[in-house]
Amino acid sequence: MLKAALRARPRFADERGDVPGWVLITLMTAGLVVLIWALAGPALTNVFNEAIDRVISF
Repeated sequence: MLKAALRARPRFADERGDVPGWVLITLMTAGLVVLIWALAGPALTNVFNEAIDRVISF
């Protein structure tokens, strides 16, 4: 079991270099979500409120 783990170790060591890429993707995605939310937030709030009003008055 130990020999297999030692042989597999070099293959998994290469994966550590991609962390900055994932961090960048995560930050860019969060930035897009904030931007879209800022632009579409009031319109989505109005759609939601109108839908709730229709359900309540029905």
